[in-house]
Amino acid sequence: MEKYHFAKRFQENCEGSVIAEAIKGADHMADLINFSIGDPDFNTDQEIIEQTFQDVKAGATHYTDSQGLLQLRELLGEFYAEAYNLKVTPEEIMITTSGCHAMVLALMAILDPGDEVLLLEPYFSLYKEQVELAGGRVVSCPSDPDKGFRLDIQQLAACVSEKTKALILNTPCNPSGVCLSNDEMQQLADFAIQHDLIVIADDIYTLYSYETAFTPIMSYQGMRERTITVSSFSKDYCMTGWRIGYIAADQSLIQIVRKINDAIVYSAPAPSQWAAIHALQLRDKIQPLLKAEFEKRCRYAYERINACSYLSAIKPQGSIYLFVDVRQTGCTSKQFCERLLKKAHILVLPGDDSGKSGEGFVRFAMTLGIDKMKTAFDRIDQLTVTDFML
Repeated sequence: MEKYHFAKRFQENCEGSVIAEAIKGADHMADLINFSIGDPDFNTDQEIIEQTFQDVKAGATHYTDSQGLLQLRELLGEFYAEAYNLKVTPEEIMITTSGCHAMVLALMAILDPGDEVLLLEPYFSLYKEQVELAGGRVVSCPSDPDKGFRLDIQQLAACVSEKTKALILNTPCNPSGVCLSNDEMQQLADFAIQHDLIVIADDIYTLYSYETAFTPIMSYQGMRERTITVSSFSKDYCMTGWRIGYIAADQSLIQIVRKINDAIVYSAPAPSQWAAIHALQLRDKIQPLLKAEFEKRCRYAYERINACSYLSAIKPQGSIYLFVDVRQTGCTSKQFCERLLKKAHILVLPGDDSGKSGEGFVRFAMTLGIDKMKTAFDRIDQLTVTDFML
């Protein structure tokens, strides 16, 4: 097909995501150690699998209500009540086919062409494409790596214009691992109210908050009616392949999202919805082990990286990632990734795809066991800064 047949926004650049392209470029290496993709190495809990298999055998192979199974939405409401003392009704929840799907639906529901969405750097690299697919325009808000990528309200305020409609919040953050403090969350809530912004809270890594308990932005005064919460079961339950997520928001917004989704996938897969039901019922058994293991991996990686003379990292506060400072090598983020792959057969992702503030950093996903991580860091220890020079 000729290029002019494509939508204009894809005529110049139709490459896959940075994650997909990185993996494609390294799949020939038999001894590759892959830190690139945030897909936990744990299989979904066996009890979830077995119970869902029984559901499928009993007939869970059909469409569900397009908003999602009532039982699942009720259980999510119970979860919010128990975990955060928040009342979320089934009518305020929409079950989606993954967190990414939820994000695009939310953006499509609120954006008119040219509306601006603030992204706090460093951000999840797919946000930019998601905003643009929904007709919006990204405004990237820098942060200072030498101050630990902390929230800077004055810097954020400088990014606001008459076209600003929303802000995407991700804490614990992918890729930096930064968790906003209660004070920072309150500043952000006050900022959103002052500028009449919608906050889309990408609450994907809520389990993995290592220093303080996670608190959702919608629990802050005045934020309930202006928050759209996007979440999934992928990371907090190790269910990436089930592709199941949800939106929690005002009922009026949910009805718009439902209308949009009716024209896309209608309903999330029934087996995945039943798996999510079982995950919620088993969360007290499943989640403490996952949190402890990923925290252990983050601490181990942090120690090994900071023992390297030319690398450093922020102490991990949350998420399942480590954002590594490679500026002492003199490389750009992409150059470092290319040379680490060539010299040590280790695949990581460049930080500059998360905004300009991420330049000079690379992301390690803690989705490998300690033994394999040890092998990777032993390889890095064999390299010197000159191995990364031109």
